[in-house]
Amino acid sequence: MRSSIHIVDVDRCDTWTRYRPGLCDSCMANCCTMPVEVKLADLVRLTLVDPFEAQHEEPRQIAKRLTKAGIVERYNTKAEVFTLKRRADGDCQYLDARTRRCTVYELRPATCRKHPQVGPRPNYCPYGSREHQS
Repeated sequence: MRSSIHIVDVDRCDTWTRYRPGLCDSCMANCCTMPVEVKLADLVRLTLVDPFEAQHEEPRQIAKRLTKAGIVERYNTKAEVFTLKRRADGDCQYLDARTRRCTVYELRPATCRKHPQVGPRPNYCPYGSREHQS
């Protein structure tokens, strides 16, 4: 008998599922294992950066502080994009490991708000059981 469980490899967009309303209800938050790129406005919304600091401090100095604090993994100076640090298991730092739901949903970054309409494969998402690699 064939299994009805869809196996997805988050790094291979050809294994992703076409998005449809309600899909997130039974998802295991695989999209929350992908790198999250954010802008300065997202960091302000997440209350990681004070609005005054955002207006008066150089983004690369903010990146340096947030990297040292373990919040940001890297900063792209040219694009002014911060990549949030993930936990050791690859999950977003704001994903609840037990419920697999976002702990900052109302404050989530624009990249999360726009997924899956925007992303590596627009209108598709890494829905399904994750392929575990040893």
